[in-house]
Amino acid sequence: MIMTKQLSVLVLLAGVAGCSFAARAPDMYRDDTQALLDTKNAQVKSCYDEALKTNKELQGKVTIKLMVEHETGKVTNVAADPAGTTAPEQLTKCVVDSLQGLVLNPPDQRDGDASFVYDFTVGPPPAPAPAAG
Repeated sequence: MIMTKQLSVLVLLAGVAGCSFAARAPDMYRDDTQALLDTKNAQVKSCYDEALKTNKELQGKVTIKLMVEHETGKVTNVAADPAGTTAPEQLTKCVVDSLQGLVLNPPDQRDGDASFVYDFTVGPPPAPAPAAG
């Protein structure tokens, strides 16, 4: 199983003054959000592994859209984008459910609007690492 990911984050400028939150540059906001979503990779892989039990050739994309609240860092409005999703509904729902409850810490001064693509493809297992010698 090969799973690749791609993230794009649009930082929404919010009129927040005098708050003690982080003020990330857009690239840092993207990287921090990516790292947060990466904490759920094992759950997302489990979703795919479970789906493979019923279809050993299953491939597809799950495109996720989400918001990051500026005051709390809570990831909200996690939903699949039908326009960019080709995976079956069962896999899509499992991926969306696995991303619920995440919190970006520390929060940012701005809301974040992110789009994240999980690309699931069937492939050979990775080659073993060379032995140290």
